[in-house]
Amino acid sequence: MTIAFAATLLILFIGWAGSALGLQYLLGVILPLVAGAVFIIGFIWKIICWAKSPVPFAIPTVAGQQRSHDWIKPNRLECPWTTPAVVGRMLLEVFAFRSLFRNTRAERTTIDGAPRVTYFSNKWLWLFALLFHYSMLIIIIRHARFFLDPVPMCISALEFVDGVFQIGAPRFYLTDAFILAGLGFLLLRRVCSERLRYISLPADWFALFLLIAIAGSGICMRYVSKVDINLAKDVIMGLATLSPVDPSGLGAMFFIHVTLVSALLIYFPFSKLMHMGGVFMTPTRNMKCNTREERHVNPWNPEPHFHTYAEYEDDYREAMVEAGLPVDKMPETKTEA
Repeated sequence: MTIAFAATLLILFIGWAGSALGLQYLLGVILPLVAGAVFIIGFIWKIICWAKSPVPFAIPTVAGQQRSHDWIKPNRLECPWTTPAVVGRMLLEVFAFRSLFRNTRAERTTIDGAPRVTYFSNKWLWLFALLFHYSMLIIIIRHARFFLDPVPMCISALEFVDGVFQIGAPRFYLTDAFILAGLGFLLLRRVCSERLRYISLPADWFALFLLIAIAGSGICMRYVSKVDINLAKDVIMGLATLSPVDPSGLGAMFFIHVTLVSALLIYFPFSKLMHMGGVFMTPTRNMKCNTREERHVNPWNPEPHFHTYAEYEDDYREAMVEAGLPVDKMPETKTEA
């Protein structure tokens, strides 16, 4: 955890120091372009590697009755055997985190002096994970107004709904609070659980700290340390159209935010955050459970060579006759030969 926190502070310091030392063009133009290229190339490369991985057998993870006899009711979504059922299962997995909804928490307890494992519901993790992911999605869609001119009506409507309560000036977006709540819960869950702390790697902490820093710097840039919105949009439009605009007039918080986002884009394809694309390539989710209807044979198995009984008897016929074993064909005598 300490290493991940120090790495996040280092990235934040680079953004602040670079803006103070006059490196605005490097941080505001060159770094985002490089980060975007690494993200796109790395994302595509990772998907291609996963797509080329051989999956000869049907290995879907199921949680329901498979299709068998007509008088046994199958579960179409939990054990899909058709393509539409697989699509429905994937939609529920992507948009509702269905497998995480069924997640349970196991604890070892002692009842009447005997150790037992007790399972508890763990719906809070599902709720805050859903809250974080949907808040992140809405925030990314809202940021599209910096890349598009004119701004589409759907994005303006989404922005209006997000800030419908008109709290403060500028108005406070609900997703700004929801994303911090979701990330805060995920962080506290790792901090407070001794078991999770033991199995957590620096990469797990780094992703959380980096996302919290990005959300926090964005909120500060909107409500505390204001920036020139028109100039910021010109700079971002220049990045989107590959026509760079000098960002020198923007404040330090803008460059801190851009540096953190660029670090996330570079880190994304090589981290666990790639589950965003990997969920569609997971054979345990995207395959049909039709093993009772189709036989799945590994095409990479070597061609087997079978030694038939006729060949075996040809090799050992004389020895079998001498041992008194029955044979299908008696050996030829020397006279007959």
